[in-house]
Amino acid sequence: MDTMLTLMQIAALATAGMCFALLGSVKLPLARRLEIDEGKVGGLVSVFGFTLIPMVVAAGFLVDLLGQQTVLGGGFVLVILSLVVLANSRSYTAALVAVLVLGTGWSALVNVLNVTSPPAFVPPEDLPQRMAYAMNMGDFIFGMGTFVTPLIIVYCARRFGLIRTLYGFAAVSVVPLSLGLGVDWEALKVTPTESVAGGVAKLLSDPIVWLCSLAFFFHVPTEASVATWATTLMTEKKVSEEKASTLLSVFWLTFMGSRLVTALMLPEGAATTLVVVMAVCSIAITLCIVFCRDMKLMCVLIVVAGAVVGPIFPTLIAILLGHVEPSLHGRAVGIFFCIGGIGWTVIPILIGMYAKRTTVQRGFLIASGSAVLLSVLSIVLASRLD
Repeated sequence: MDTMLTLMQIAALATAGMCFALLGSVKLPLARRLEIDEGKVGGLVSVFGFTLIPMVVAAGFLVDLLGQQTVLGGGFVLVILSLVVLANSRSYTAALVAVLVLGTGWSALVNVLNVTSPPAFVPPEDLPQRMAYAMNMGDFIFGMGTFVTPLIIVYCARRFGLIRTLYGFAAVSVVPLSLGLGVDWEALKVTPTESVAGGVAKLLSDPIVWLCSLAFFFHVPTEASVATWATTLMTEKKVSEEKASTLLSVFWLTFMGSRLVTALMLPEGAATTLVVVMAVCSIAITLCIVFCRDMKLMCVLIVVAGAVVGPIFPTLIAILLGHVEPSLHGRAVGIFFCIGGIGWTVIPILIGMYAKRTTVQRGFLIASGSAVLLSVLSIVLASRLD
């Protein structure tokens, strides 16, 4: 294994996690500075999410055509540029442009880093048997970046101000970019076996690609919904806001911890079994949330949900990359995130619309339905791969 690649991967994953958590962390001081309401703040967040759907597919093509170094380096340059623009934004339009650039750069990072996690964490002779280890370990590091970012921003924004804080994060993003210059990218090159059109046609005609991508489509809304509405579910049960925020942090710790445990303890060949088990557990946990009447039980359910949903995504993408030939990994990740990103966007909106008519708790019936479809797809996936 290339030590420099491993170091770069760790730094890059932590930085990508930072970018993912950045908007949610700076939204309050940014809203005050730009004098915008919650609706416009939501617009910024939506632009970041919607950018992912087309740009992660475009990044997939570029990874397979131009190479990982070019796309990853370009992604970091865009991230740094976006942070500088956001730091100097004096209007909502300028902030919107900065977020658009941030989303584009982050899409490039996500695509490349999912492709480079296997060689960064596992010797070539052990792949694809240890693909699930590589992807869960990578997403654990990504999650750590997501977890610590709000804590760092709260401290730094108070002490140094928003502008200097964003400049600081831009400086941090230079670290993985610099480490990338020392990576032997030639050793990671794979000779293409298909043309651009032929590669896409091959992926789109592969039932395993569709099963993995649709499983992600129905999984990620459950993950996003629990994370989004956890504090609301608890405060509706008379949990104090302070305690609810603390328990949300515990949710993220169990979420990340489950990925680390999976990476270290999942037996070889058990990836599809894990997805099936966790998908069925997702049905149980969401239904329990819907019908829960007890405050303490709701708190327990939120924490346990983190352990249930945590390892599903990295294990799914490990199955996908273990199945697809390396020369198509970039495009496979692009298709995977594009389809999943649609579910990420649409299903939480449906839950929110239903929650307006009833309650957030009842809205989780839609998440339960999504978990049922995830279970069906995961069982079919397991049967096809056995």
